[in-house]
Amino acid sequence: MNETNPQIPPSPQDIPSILTVVADGESRAIAFRRRRPTEAITRPGVVWLGGFKSDMKSTKAERLEAWAAAEGRGSLRFDYSGHGESGGRFEDGTIGHWLAESLAMIRTQTEGPQILVGSSMGGWIALLVARELEKAGESKRLAGLALIAPAVDFTEALLWSHLPPDARSDIETKGLWLRYSQYAPEPYPITRALIEDGRRHLLLGGTIRTHCPVHILQGMQDPDVPWRHAMTLVEHLAGDPVALTLIKDGDHRLSREEDIARLLSAVENLA
Repeated sequence: MNETNPQIPPSPQDIPSILTVVADGESRAIAFRRRRPTEAITRPGVVWLGGFKSDMKSTKAERLEAWAAAEGRGSLRFDYSGHGESGGRFEDGTIGHWLAESLAMIRTQTEGPQILVGSSMGGWIALLVARELEKAGESKRLAGLALIAPAVDFTEALLWSHLPPDARSDIETKGLWLRYSQYAPEPYPITRALIEDGRRHLLLGGTIRTHCPVHILQGMQDPDVPWRHAMTLVEHLAGDPVALTLIKDGDHRLSREEDIARLLSAVENLA
């Protein structure tokens, strides 16, 4: 006879905090976990910006928080709307929504300079955050950017431009197309709103400025973000100090122990 184990309630530290972000006339509940810096420590904190369909409980995000805690630094990780523990539907999300949420989290939940650590789509979001902070005269809020396989302009350069005609037709006429991925058993929707909004946030058409140092980690065996895409990004970052680490046998996630060690080293150097 099978027995069902009783449900164990989560411990208080496992329960995320919630910030209500109001943008474009909409209210979204954003789940986050924040660790405050040691009182005497004034060094830059770290902010995790996850990837498309990822969440703040990824291995890299948790290891980054552990590193920050050991250093006495502040740390912040959160889920975009429609991701992880945050509210909203994934198919309602756009780059603009997730950018607005990222800016709100950074402005309300951090103090002083921060290092943005952006993975895949989070790399694009990090660069957009840098642009918006510069427009608002807040460039000093950034101490550096660590970008992992940055999927800059991915909706156009890495997705739309490679879609077959039937997929494009579904997006244009039905409003969405279901895409299968090696990272999940179920397909996820690519919406017309995501593609169209992505076009309003493209960066690779001109010079990109971050006004802080940038370190890019890129696997050369990455099937989702080709390493040459990272090279193109470097060419557009001509006005800022940039380091690029190409990992010959690295995949898209870069979650192996040696990859995480490279990430923490890059963050420490930026810090």
